[in-house]
Amino acid sequence: MAGDIVPIQLGLTDGDLVTLWAPRWREGDDEWEAFLGHEENLYAFESVADLTAFIRVETDHDLVEHPSWSTVAALSADEFEPDETHAYDLIGVPELAAGDPDAETLSELDETLEMVRTIGEVCELDVVIRFFSSHPILRALPSGVATFAGREGEELWDQVGAAVASGWDAVLDAVDGIVAVPEVDAAAVAVAEAEILAAEENVVDADDAAEESDEDSDDLEFMTLDLDDDTVDPIALAAEDDSFWSSVGIDPVKIITSSATYFTLRCYLDDDPVFLGKSGRILVFTSERALARYLADNHDHDLARVSTYGDVQAAAVDGSLEVEVTEENVYVLPGLADDLAAGPKAVDADQLDLAVELFTDAAEYARDESTEQALAASTPLGWYVSYVLDPDPNRMAPSAPFTDESESWRALEHEFETRLRPE
Repeated sequence: MAGDIVPIQLGLTDGDLVTLWAPRWREGDDEWEAFLGHEENLYAFESVADLTAFIRVETDHDLVEHPSWSTVAALSADEFEPDETHAYDLIGVPELAAGDPDAETLSELDETLEMVRTIGEVCELDVVIRFFSSHPILRALPSGVATFAGREGEELWDQVGAAVASGWDAVLDAVDGIVAVPEVDAAAVAVAEAEILAAEENVVDADDAAEESDEDSDDLEFMTLDLDDDTVDPIALAAEDDSFWSSVGIDPVKIITSSATYFTLRCYLDDDPVFLGKSGRILVFTSERALARYLADNHDHDLARVSTYGDVQAAAVDGSLEVEVTEENVYVLPGLADDLAAGPKAVDADQLDLAVELFTDAAEYARDESTEQALAASTPLGWYVSYVLDPDPNRMAPSAPFTDESESWRALEHEFETRLRPE
């Protein structure tokens, strides 16, 4: 979700409720973290439609000051549905702690406890804070299955179970006590429900269309068409529907930095990245239109040697070129260094993976090995990054504090930005 405001589901005494969580963000020299709520209350709702209706109607809550709130508030209702990785069953914690310490159990238990710890700290719940400070054994959960193997491991797991048995009821009562379910406007709820239903129907329609397309393709294997000049070839027609950029093998790229949003082009020749640029410097533009205007003229740059670049320039000249950036080519850099400093749980792995791809592509394009060396698994930053991108329950988690790793990432980000040449 935009701005790292995340829909989450909490399994509480009164049932499964949904709310919003804003992981740590920075404003100037201050760092913040918040939930949807106000004063001593954490607001939660029985349905996504109720949550959406509240967001659209009410402004008296803590998240309204978040820098990305205006973007979040404009999202469609279906985008507030929590995904499976952000569902935390507080009621089920004792059962998890009483089970076997396999990888799935450890991961689910650790993630749930970490969310409860966060709620306790943000909402200043003394009972929750004391529970975690009194049971440091719970910090062993991220270290994986190997930690709880053998006789000593079994003893550690027994200590985890004893900690939960001794204090979890009080923790759950404390969280239950701050949760409030506000009344919401019925008309706004109806609108949100209609949006969710429409989104579900669109998914079904898309799946049906895909199945029909597969069936049609199978049928074509057994058909012979006698085409004359006036006959539409369905295979040729389908080929025309392919993206222009896919056909030329060049991708528009969107890069969001702390100071601006830029657009450029990139392709791969024999797996080597080539950007719109020259001598390792990447030409970037502050709008799609500015990029298209540049492409319409003759310039000396590395993409000009790509065999299909002439098609791009021709489309730019005749005005038919549309710079369309697909989701996998959008790179968001702000906030990553702060998230890395907060710990692996705070890092968006997809965002980090894309940023690593961008940094390494740019460095390879500039024939600079320093980025690859900085991200090698033998360095603290490289170990941290690989832990986030390739999770393994049997692997030892990086140890806090993460100041050095965060600063190393900032240095990489700065180095990357020096390769950009705004036009």
